[in-house]
Amino acid sequence: MVPATLTEALARVMPGRVRADEPLARHTSFRIGGPADVLVQPDTAEELGVVMREAAAQGVGVSMLGGGSNMLVGDGGIRGVVVKLGRGFRRVEWGEQGVRAGAAVQLGRIARESVGRGLSGLEHAEGIPGTVGGALFMNAGAYGGDVAAVVDAVWGVDASGRVQRLDRTALAFQYRRAVLPAGFVVTAVAFALRPDVAAPTRMDDARRRRTASQPHGLANAGSIFKNPRGDHAGRLIEAAGLKGWRVGGARISERHANFIVNEGRAHAADVQALMSVAQRAVWERSGVWLEPEVRLVGSW
Repeated sequence: MVPATLTEALARVMPGRVRADEPLARHTSFRIGGPADVLVQPDTAEELGVVMREAAAQGVGVSMLGGGSNMLVGDGGIRGVVVKLGRGFRRVEWGEQGVRAGAAVQLGRIARESVGRGLSGLEHAEGIPGTVGGALFMNAGAYGGDVAAVVDAVWGVDASGRVQRLDRTALAFQYRRAVLPAGFVVTAVAFALRPDVAAPTRMDDARRRRTASQPHGLANAGSIFKNPRGDHAGRLIEAAGLKGWRVGGARISERHANFIVNEGRAHAADVQALMSVAQRAVWERSGVWLEPEVRLVGSW
């Protein structure tokens, strides 16, 4: 639990932006998740630094929520302080061949605006849900492109509350992951883009492919599993006969088997059970153990 002294200290710095027992289902794309002990919404790097320092001083853990996509929050919620970056982290600054975007900016917005300016490098990301900060952390990608290819620099707050800038050379990217310093919270990302008149065509193609293959109209968290080398998780799950499989209020999508959708009453435990079913079935049929792409966080 979060001591009342910490909640009060944060409320003095961020009046009206500190909420106790906040249901996280309101803040995730899955519309699933129990309460945060305390949810805070800092608007500046300085306020975020205060959160990090005050929480560390009182021995309380800090978790980042981001845009709430690509994660499954347990039905028991998240203990400690949960940070959701506020409107101050939605600033965008365009240059001739690049952009610096706050971590709370929607990645799809930056992708569309860059193409509108005749710039290439993010057109694959037009339909990827979530924020710039989350996309950086997950090295989000689709249709042959990823964030790592265009990141130029990253700003953030470290575990001690200090503001830092990391050049691209200081970052290590892996498949669906960026390796950042322990406790580092991303506040802004600079993308280096390039002029390309063919960018709108590639974005339109990515949009058509996404619309044709992915579920729409029901809450989900995007791809559930990482694609194993040389194959696709969706193909393996479909081959195991699991399209349409249900547990409680969760269902493996008939349109794309690597998506689990919330039919409106799903619990995190339902989704977790479906993930286990898919992992076991694919292993038994194909000898491949699927690794989750969605992050399972919180109390179960």
